[in-house]
Amino acid sequence: MNWTEQDLQEVEMKLLLEGIFRVYGCDFRDYSEASLRRRLRLWLAGSGFHSFSAALGPLIRDSGLFTKFLQQITVHVSEMFRDPAFFRTLRRAVIPHLKTLPVIRIWHAGCATGQEAYSMAILLQEEELHDRCRIYATDISPEQLRMAQEGAYPLKEMKTFASNYQKSGGKAAFSDYYTVRNDCALLMPSLKKNIIFSPHDLVTDPAFREMHLILCRNVLIYFQAALKRRVLDLFHSCLAHRGILCLGLKENLIGQEMAAKYDELVPRMRIFRKRDDADRTQTR
Repeated sequence: MNWTEQDLQEVEMKLLLEGIFRVYGCDFRDYSEASLRRRLRLWLAGSGFHSFSAALGPLIRDSGLFTKFLQQITVHVSEMFRDPAFFRTLRRAVIPHLKTLPVIRIWHAGCATGQEAYSMAILLQEEELHDRCRIYATDISPEQLRMAQEGAYPLKEMKTFASNYQKSGGKAAFSDYYTVRNDCALLMPSLKKNIIFSPHDLVTDPAFREMHLILCRNVLIYFQAALKRRVLDLFHSCLAHRGILCLGLKENLIGQEMAAKYDELVPRMRIFRKRDDADRTQTR
């Protein structure tokens, strides 16, 4: 068999991912191949290594290098109140359900640099629910979590964030939620009060329990089908009775078996309510 340079690079990538999984427990082996391959090649081009084979040893021996690697290959595009129609729908269709609960547990899975978690905190404050909520915001990347905990964003982004906020049904001026220092907007400390930022790998780490609302938006699109099913099973096990799952607008539940476990609370908004066993029996 005549191996091309591309064939050899594919083998090297797989060996690199296998080594990372064995040493650090981060499992990228079932991520969407096209997207991950593109990000790996971009990382390699700027890494100073001439091949993935040359990078493997340093990566598995140097945790600092691995942290930088993780920062570059994970996707962390986000903004506050992204998809304003989704947040309008949360206010209208989900908040009334949350108001019936004495204590509210929310999980933002794949929170990146925290914009969505802080958006939720603002929404909960405006709906007078923040004091009885606990928000768990998790991500695979320690560097992303560090930035999320700081709650500091470029001032130039505030115009977009403010526009999203107003379109989502915001009840105040967005500028009420941050102060300005140099070219940064610092979110108000009160928004952080009930948010716990924590590292978590959806592929390998254990489940949270009794969550009333889980948001994992624009993460599953980077997973292969088998991994999507595993993560959706994880979320189902995490949700409390009649808990609510929110996915990205380009994502959906996979297959009839998974879809049968939920009711679509709002068509086309990818907001689903977990069925209990009695609900599922009645639909058979």
